[in-house]
Amino acid sequence: TCGGNYFPGTSLSNCQSLAPDIRTCQERGKIVTLSLGGAFGSTTFIDDAQAEQFADTVWDLFLGGSSATRPFGDAVLDGVDLDIETGSGIGLAAFVTRLRSHTAEAAKMYYFTAAPQCVYPDAHLQSALDTVAFDAIYVQFYNNFCGLNNYPIGDFNFDTWDTWAKTVSPNRDVKVYIGAPADATAAGSGYVDVNTLIDIALATRDAYSSFGGVMLWDASQAVANDRYDLAVKEGIRQPARGGRTPPGGIQCAGVPSWRSNVTYRSGDKVIYRGHLWIARRRSQASVPGGIIRSWLDLGPCVRTAPHGHGSQHHYDVQEGMY
Repeated sequence: TCGGNYFPGTSLSNCQSLAPDIRTCQERGKIVTLSLGGAFGSTTFIDDAQAEQFADTVWDLFLGGSSATRPFGDAVLDGVDLDIETGSGIGLAAFVTRLRSHTAEAAKMYYFTAAPQCVYPDAHLQSALDTVAFDAIYVQFYNNFCGLNNYPIGDFNFDTWDTWAKTVSPNRDVKVYIGAPADATAAGSGYVDVNTLIDIALATRDAYSSFGGVMLWDASQAVANDRYDLAVKEGIRQPARGGRTPPGGIQCAGVPSWRSNVTYRSGDKVIYRGHLWIARRRSQASVPGGIIRSWLDLGPCVRTAPHGHGSQHHYDVQEGMY
């Protein structure tokens, strides 16, 4: 991108010409962060001490510190993203902790994010995710069995990451993003057409309070793919398909209650404890929300029934559902 322009005596790219572009984005309310790692990134830390030293370097080169070799000149980035897909994960928690010690006293707001695989627990990032407060995670729901292409009757597992956000993460307000390929060529698997992604995002948004939005890999492919990015952005700001979700949850009139003696096939829908569930696979006596994960929770559900000139929500206390 910077035309092979390096700082003298180093292999560090001199991208100072991008400083005005970075500031323009920031002035328009967008954060610009430094992403470390990637699918082929093989550099890892040997211990916490090395990680802390590197955190000091990143602070001085890219964030609020100072150095004679500032790759983006006087532009100050807004944080760091960890896209760690190789290595042991050693030192990652120490790295973020050290950076947070620098940012804690800064007047500027900094953000720390990560891009784990959808497989839980993540092989490289989980220790850091469970130990240090992140502001958002961009879960890669592609190139894995839990990808978007397996929604809703496969192993798409946003529910697992929502549980992590609310019960494990040191930051219980962390936002979880659906990471999606922006084109069929952007990933080996997981790409879905834009309307499908919007439907998935809306259902996820309405079911899980940790939902933060959609992350796309990557921008250039999204632009080339009929502005996939703009379509997604507009789509997820809309009410759920079929109209606004009524107070209390999704409309599910006519959906039967779950029964332990019924054999369900993938795609069957039931109501259990006030939520609408869809079967991921064939099962019998597999309780929705149980450890076998035979069901996907689509969110709170209401049945509306005519009553005079209006309607009422009828709640069955014994069954725990509308």
